[in-house]
Amino acid sequence: MEFEKAIEKNIEEFGFPVIIDEKSGALQWVDLREMNIRYLVSIENIMPFFEGLREGKLLATRCRDCGEIFFPPQKDCPTCKDSNMEWIELAKEGVLETLTVVFVRPPSFSNYDPYTVAIAKLDDGVRITAWLKGDPKKVKPGQRVKVEISKRKEGYLMYELIPIEG
Repeated sequence: MEFEKAIEKNIEEFGFPVIIDEKSGALQWVDLREMNIRYLVSIENIMPFFEGLREGKLLATRCRDCGEIFFPPQKDCPTCKDSNMEWIELAKEGVLETLTVVFVRPPSFSNYDPYTVAIAKLDDGVRITAWLKGDPKKVKPGQRVKVEISKRKEGYLMYELIPIEG
């Protein structure tokens, strides 16, 4: 409530919805509009990735020229500037490198409880970012994890990291 009052005061004083940055003293614009965003992203060139998820596989692309592996998959190699790519299946186990619990969620995830996002290095060397299933207090970097294909609340497929006990 104080925030809104400060904005109202500053609109009167400056003529704009601004706040004063506590550290620098600089004015910062505060957008007061609520936004709903929908976007379309073509998946034509990476359709095998989605087909792989349906089959329980995690797929990436590898450049046939330089050997670099890309996850998420890419149509073109940014190093070679070529489309000479092949599809490969990634390892389904690896090591947890880091994690964070997201309490302040973006509007598109506001219907979810706080969730954990983690980075794992798979046994084939590829790093992936995914939601971590389970209690984040019971895992730590260096612990073994596995990749599991599952469904989100909305019903579509995703992949997540599951701690391996032991």
